Amino acid sequence: MSGHKVYGSIIEAIKQGRLKEPFTNDDFRNACPGLGNGTYNAFLYKHRIDNPSGNSELFEKVGPSQFKVVRPIKYGLD
Repeated sequence: MSGHKVYGSIIEAIKQGRLKEPFTNDDFRNACPGLGNGTYNAFLYKHRIDNPSGNSELFEKVGPSQFKVVRPIKYGLD
């Protein structure tokens, strides 16, 4: 599954009020069903600010297992 599709699902869930920030992996799973278990367990950490792999920085870790979307929203999804 493409990262843009997953990220787009998160942005859409926030816009629709199904996902409130800050959110956890479980919140993400409940708001965006059907993305695959590996996605929920890794995507937020893989794309957090200062991730060790140099992936796109889409989320800020703001607490234990809690994330917020980095603004401005990327990829024309705002």
